[in-house]
Amino acid sequence: MSKTKLEGDCGRVSSNRPIRISGADDISSSDDIDLFRSAVRDVKPLVHETLAVRKTPPPPTPTQSNRDDDEVMAEMANGQLDYTELKYGEEAIFQRSSVSPAVMRKLRRGDFAVQAEVDLHGLSVSGAKTNLSQFLRRCSGRGLTCIRVIHGKGHRSPGKIPVLKPMVAHWLSHWNIILAFASARPVDGGTGALYVLLDARHHRSSNGL
Repeated sequence: MSKTKLEGDCGRVSSNRPIRISGADDISSSDDIDLFRSAVRDVKPLVHETLAVRKTPPPPTPTQSNRDDDEVMAEMANGQLDYTELKYGEEAIFQRSSVSPAVMRKLRRGDFAVQAEVDLHGLSVSGAKTNLSQFLRRCSGRGLTCIRVIHGKGHRSPGKIPVLKPMVAHWLSHWNIILAFASARPVDGGTGALYVLLDARHHRSSNGL
């Protein structure tokens, strides 16, 4: 009798259908919202500040290295180094006192455009000096300021002791037209060549240099 009444009031009941109690979820959700609001009542929103974006810092300047180089340049400007002692693979450097360290650093880096060059390979000492002096006269007459002198590294010299290299450095350091020189970068001959700065205002003397 009770079964017949249940079917009459609610229809057929499926044993697999979950029975939902109306209003239960609504009550739970309402309580959760009240609890959440109570919990965050005293919370203040974060203040978003604008952050300054720092640019990538420049590479460090090799101050000590530059200072050491400048001291070497000063010694050479005062004639304290003997170029006749230059050995295979050693760098040759020279500067007049009027040439700044910054200019010398640019010269050693190969920053100046080379306007002319002379190759003294295979020449005798006297032949090399004659050719070099004639070349410098022509450069002076044309008002050139940066040249390259190729003297070789001394590969074929006995014991690899260079002959022209120290002689060329010695000559250049004693000619008034020369402001400075430095061994070239590897791509331009390395220690077998020199970048040379000329004094464009130089007035040739009786010997032309």
